[in-house]
Amino acid sequence: MNEVQFVVPGLPVGKGRHRSAPLMRDRKPVIGKGGRPVIIHHSDPKTVKYENLVALSAQAAMAGKGLISGAVFLELDIRLPIPKSWPAKKKAMAIQGLVAATKKPDCSNIQKSIEDGMNGVVYVDDVQIVKGTQSKRYAETPGVVVIVRELELMSA
Repeated sequence: MNEVQFVVPGLPVGKGRHRSAPLMRDRKPVIGKGGRPVIIHHSDPKTVKYENLVALSAQAAMAGKGLISGAVFLELDIRLPIPKSWPAKKKAMAIQGLVAATKKPDCSNIQKSIEDGMNGVVYVDDVQIVKGTQSKRYAETPGVVVIVRELELMSA
């Protein structure tokens, strides 16, 4: 079974929304052929930076291995930093796992950033992910532990 494991260091970043805005020239919108403003689209810069960090971390873990081409199981252990403002007792409880990490970013948005960052690095495309688990907790060192396993399932 093909498996790769790595850590994405630092504060986990959830997938940001794409933004759209009219293309402007001299503070006026550029008008297209249909008489409507030309719209440009761009990705959230924080998301782009984080997905690049995911790709670099994954690339180091792959160490020259070929891309996984079959069905994939993805496991994420999301570790958020403990707020500095918390008292020592609450920080200790968070480290023990007794305080739930119910603040932003949410698991699904972090997962999407991780999945997209691994496209073309660990697997061909994130459409190959058919199973997975995710957990989010507080930890002294923030980051995301990523485990990707190729499943022995027949692909369609």
